Amino acid sequence: MNTPGSVFARLRRCHGRLQVAAQSGVGLIEVLVAVLVLSIAFLGIAALQAMSLSTNNSAMARSMATIHSYSILDAMRADLGGASAGSYNRTGSSAIKANACPGADGSLANAQLNQWCTQLGQTLGAAASTTGDISCTATGDCTVTITFDDSRAGVGGNVQTVVTRAML
Repeated sequence: MNTPGSVFARLRRCHGRLQVAAQSGVGLIEVLVAVLVLSIAFLGIAALQAMSLSTNNSAMARSMATIHSYSILDAMRADLGGASAGSYNRTGSSAIKANACPGADGSLANAQLNQWCTQLGQTLGAAASTTGDISCTATGDCTVTITFDDSRAGVGGNVQTVVTRAML
């Protein structure tokens, strides 16, 4: 009747009284604390992953802005006469706005600017904050400035500007 697994085996006699022997093993409180610590760690990992995705999206937008600046510079190299004459120059109030692309009528420069504006709107957002400034001198020194809203970057995300300078 006094087998190792029985209730009587866990009782011991101390000063004439029966007492329960000290419990061995993991208690419920320790398990709950471990689960709490693990769940906080998993929440931290999820937050890091979300931040990583948003900054990756922001980096992609900056890369697309750089690609678009090279795109219009290549179009201007193909139409060197129009670029030297200032047909592509759009600065200040005449800057390209992705929500109001210029017409594609008339010249090759207008058609290429219209296509470029459409591409800016499709990849960087067709908002008034997505703009493209193009400034070229008669010697072929050109500066392309693309400005766009980078709120997709999350905390600290605001208007970003990519400036590309090249000789045609």
